[in-house]
Amino acid sequence: MKLGKYYTQEKAEIKIDGKVYEFPIMVGEEGEKAIDISKLRSLTGYVTLDYGYMNTGSCASTITYLDGDKGILNYRGYAIEDLAEKCTFVEVAYLLVHGSLPTVSELKNFSGMLNKYALIHEDMVHFFDRFPPGSPPMSILSSMVNALSVFYPDMINNPLVKIDMMTARLISKIRTIAAFSYKKAMGQPLVYPRHDYSYCANFLNMMFHSPVTPYEVNPVIVDALNKLLILHGDHEQNCSTSTVRLVGSAHVNLYASISAGISALWGPLHGGANQAVIEMLEQIHNEGGNYRKYIDKAKDPNDPFRLVGFGHRVYKNHDPRARIIKKACDDVLQALHIEDPLLDLAKEIEEVALTDPYFVERRLYPNVDFYSGIIYKAIGIPKDMFTVMFALGRLPGWIAHWKEMWDDDNWRIGRPRQIYVGPVSRPFVPMEGRGD
Repeated sequence: MKLGKYYTQEKAEIKIDGKVYEFPIMVGEEGEKAIDISKLRSLTGYVTLDYGYMNTGSCASTITYLDGDKGILNYRGYAIEDLAEKCTFVEVAYLLVHGSLPTVSELKNFSGMLNKYALIHEDMVHFFDRFPPGSPPMSILSSMVNALSVFYPDMINNPLVKIDMMTARLISKIRTIAAFSYKKAMGQPLVYPRHDYSYCANFLNMMFHSPVTPYEVNPVIVDALNKLLILHGDHEQNCSTSTVRLVGSAHVNLYASISAGISALWGPLHGGANQAVIEMLEQIHNEGGNYRKYIDKAKDPNDPFRLVGFGHRVYKNHDPRARIIKKACDDVLQALHIEDPLLDLAKEIEEVALTDPYFVERRLYPNVDFYSGIIYKAIGIPKDMFTVMFALGRLPGWIAHWKEMWDDDNWRIGRPRQIYVGPVSRPFVPMEGRGD
C-alpha cells in the first residue's frame, strides 16, 4: 500500500528534554489526521502509553470507514444503508474481500465456490462428539476453524496465491460448522447443505430442518439474516479484527488467525452484547416485568446497573446499523406473528429510551445489539449461538484485514511496547532463607 500521497507538508512538533522533534502528519481520504510516530523511540528513546490503543492507529486500511460522531459506516466507500438494502451477504462478503462489488459472472463464480466448499471433511464431523455436553458454541467454532488448516493446508507456502479459494472455503464452511454444532447440542441428526439454496437459506435449513418437521424457508427471515450478517461484516479496528491482524502479523495462516479472532469476539465486552440484552430482558421479566424500575436504576448515578444494548463506545450519534435492523426486526415479528413477553418488553423499553430526555441528551440510543438479539430469538436461534452469528457476519471483514495486512508494503510484526512498573532489582534469596 503506497501512502506517500497522504503525507502533508506539515509537521507535528514534540518537545522532549528541551529538544524539539518533528514527526510527519498524514490525512486519510475522509479527513482523519494522524501523527506518524513510528520513529519516536529511535529518535527520542521515548514510547507512547495508550491504554486500549484508543488514540493509536495500528495501520492504514482501505476497507472500512467509520465516523462515530456523524453516525457513518461505509464498506469500501459504499454506505452501509445501500449495501443492507440492495445487496445480499454474499455480495458484501465479496466486496469486503476483493475490494469491489461483484459483476454478474463474478457473483455466479463466487456463489458456485460457496456451494462447492460447503461440506466439511467427514473426519471433522466426529470432532463434535468429543466436546463435552454443554460446551460453549464459540469454543467449538474456534477449535473447528483452527482445525481446518490441517485438513486444507493449501496456504502454507504462498497464502495469497489461493486466497480466493481459501476465502470461499472458509466463508462457506463456517456456517456448516455453526449449524452442525447446534444440531449436535440438540441431539438431532445433521442436516447437510443444499446446492439449490442461497447462503442464508442454507444456513437456516441446516439449523432447523429435521426429518419430522421440514423447514420452510421464509423470505422475510432470509432477508433479515442477510441484513444482520451484512451489518456485522466489518467495523474497523475493533478487538477481534485487531486480534486477527496481530496474530496474522507473525505470518500465521488464515485459519489460525480467524480462530484467534473468534476467541476475541467471544468476550462479553465485544461479541456477547446481544446475548446480554436477552438475559437482561429475562431478568426483568422474571422479576415481574417492571421495566420502569430498571430504567430508573439506569438513570441513577449511584446504581451500577446499565441497560444493555443502548449507546455505543464509538457512535456518539445513532448507530446507523440500528436504524436498518430495527425495520428488519419489525418485519420479522410481524411476519412470524410472534407473541413473546420478552419481545413485548423490549419494545416497551425501546419506546421509553427513544423519548426519555435522560437517554436522548446522552445519545443512549438502541444499538445494533439490542435489535439483533430480538431477531435471533424470534427466529429460534438460542442465545448461546448469538455470538456465533456475529462471527459468521464478521468473517469476511476479518479475511479482508488479514489479506490487506499480508499484502501491505508497510507490514511489521505486531509488537506493542510497555512501561515496566515492577520491582527494579531484588537480591536472590536461596530456598532455606525464604522462611515458611
